[in-house]
Amino acid sequence: MQIKVPATSANVGPGFDSVGVAVSKYLTITVEGPSEEWYIEHDLDYVPHDKHNLLLKTALKIKSDLKPHRLKMVSDIPLARGLGSSSSVIVAGIELANQLGDLNLSKEQKLQLATEIEGHPDNVAPAIFGNLVVASYVDKKATAIVADFPDAAFLAFIPDYELRTSDSRGVLPTQLSYKKAVAASSIANVAVAALLTGDLTKAGQAIESDKFHEQFRQKLVPEFSTIKAIGHDHGAYATYLSGAGPTVMVIAPHEKVEVINKAVNALNFKGECVSLTVDKKGISVS
Repeated sequence: MQIKVPATSANVGPGFDSVGVAVSKYLTITVEGPSEEWYIEHDLDYVPHDKHNLLLKTALKIKSDLKPHRLKMVSDIPLARGLGSSSSVIVAGIELANQLGDLNLSKEQKLQLATEIEGHPDNVAPAIFGNLVVASYVDKKATAIVADFPDAAFLAFIPDYELRTSDSRGVLPTQLSYKKAVAASSIANVAVAALLTGDLTKAGQAIESDKFHEQFRQKLVPEFSTIKAIGHDHGAYATYLSGAGPTVMVIAPHEKVEVINKAVNALNFKGECVSLTVDKKGISVS
């Protein structure tokens, strides 16, 4: 059995902790067979091979009496880069418990469990459902709306350095004034409405007008402002910090991606540019 979970790009500008899109990098878990003890084969640095691995901690949290198996974990989702690496593992762990424990969980139940573990739904929701997901977690209840992302290309600049979510959250203010909160919320509303109606021009303007987090986090990602300027020069719809960063995501018309890619690569930043597509399936089991 194989479990496959897509990477995710959260926030999409002002959709802070609530909007995300599944993209074409993947975590794959292969269940190789029963074993006397849990063991995960992988080549990831500093990641446990036993039940202390987040995958198994999650699975055993969902169903503690699962019989041990030998597993293989392969991932091309870079760690601590703002592409949902930990969320993909949490979602895979829930699915592992679902499959081995015959739990027959619905996607809505998986979302609730994943959000309870992760704390917010912006990454776990698109990892489960695929596509664009707008979600909330209020009074311990997770709710999600799934929609097709408008036709566009994604270009991710993934820096060589890591940025822990805890560090990225540390630069955020503890509160916003009522007036600023209303303004920030109105921008987020326009961004979501524009995405749902396929107006990428207006969506891009709203995405780049975020007032919740990007203005505070930009200083942690020195490449951001330069890549955003390149996007403006070459017809991109929007440039935003993916999740907590440091990955910088550019949304652009398909015919503009190559020239943006070349312009960013010409700067010789330490990192790589990767063209991505929207994953429309979410988690899959084969």
